[in-house]
Amino acid sequence: MTNELHRALASRIMRHARTSGLRPGHHFTEASLQELLGISRGPIREALARLREDGVVEQVPNKGFFLVSTGPNASTEPLESGAHSDEDALYLAIADSRLVGAISETVSEPELMRRFNVSRPKLQRILNRIAAEGWIERREGRGWSFAQMIDSVEAYRESYELRQIIEPAGILGDGFRPDGAVLARLKQQQVMIRDAGWQRLSQIELFEVNSQFHEQLASMSNNRFLVATVQRQNQLRRLVEYRQTLNRDQVRGQNDEHLDILDALEKGNRNEAAQLLAQHLGSAKKRKARTAIFSPTPMENPDATRTPKL
Repeated sequence: MTNELHRALASRIMRHARTSGLRPGHHFTEASLQELLGISRGPIREALARLREDGVVEQVPNKGFFLVSTGPNASTEPLESGAHSDEDALYLAIADSRLVGAISETVSEPELMRRFNVSRPKLQRILNRIAAEGWIERREGRGWSFAQMIDSVEAYRESYELRQIIEPAGILGDGFRPDGAVLARLKQQQVMIRDAGWQRLSQIELFEVNSQFHEQLASMSNNRFLVATVQRQNQLRRLVEYRQTLNRDQVRGQNDEHLDILDALEKGNRNEAAQLLAQHLGSAKKRKARTAIFSPTPMENPDATRTPKL
């Protein structure tokens, strides 16, 4: 395993810590990280050792690794506006180029390596990450195929209209069962966003927290088809959201709406929660359809001076 891979794993661990609102003193167990990262314990130990060297975790003899900080002084912290890790920059460059049609629906690894001036191991890690998110898949034989995407304002609006119909219905459905542990975890995330995360989390991290919120609410409907639809819509809108200019004040407003929905569910008021969720999605539809970017602004080299438009 290379140092580059260990650095990538370390960044993923810190991203998990930030988006989950983990506090200093949190105990990182190898078993929990193995489940999260889907990788063996050896590379996880190396990643934790790197984080120890960076000063963001500490190792206590016979007890393990504990979180020290997720603040801006951490060397793995790419949280300032417009700042990204090298792998995030490549990821965003591929997303940007695909959305504007600069990359065809089917591509080969050599083609992408030339286009983005990147090594095969690094490219493969990004492609596997994209495949896990559902917007690319490996072709039988050679190459990769991109999935259907939201590629117009009309499609973007239609996606939100679908979500506005099915997500509140999931809360009102006969199978809906509120999960106290899930609600508590979601509230912890949203409180973290309210207190500081809306200012310091990156565009990708904010999108992940937002997606988790809606997908976890859908999961409590106990309707596998509804959950799959919400997940699919999040996959489809991912690229469009990344290309929008990040408005942190709007993030703060959305966070207030999320907390109101959770408060209603905690009180057992499903009707109010469903109504608030419908209003939340309706407001997002109007606001985001006005600012969605579909005009070509391809970025072929992630090391170029222009930061990918998120």
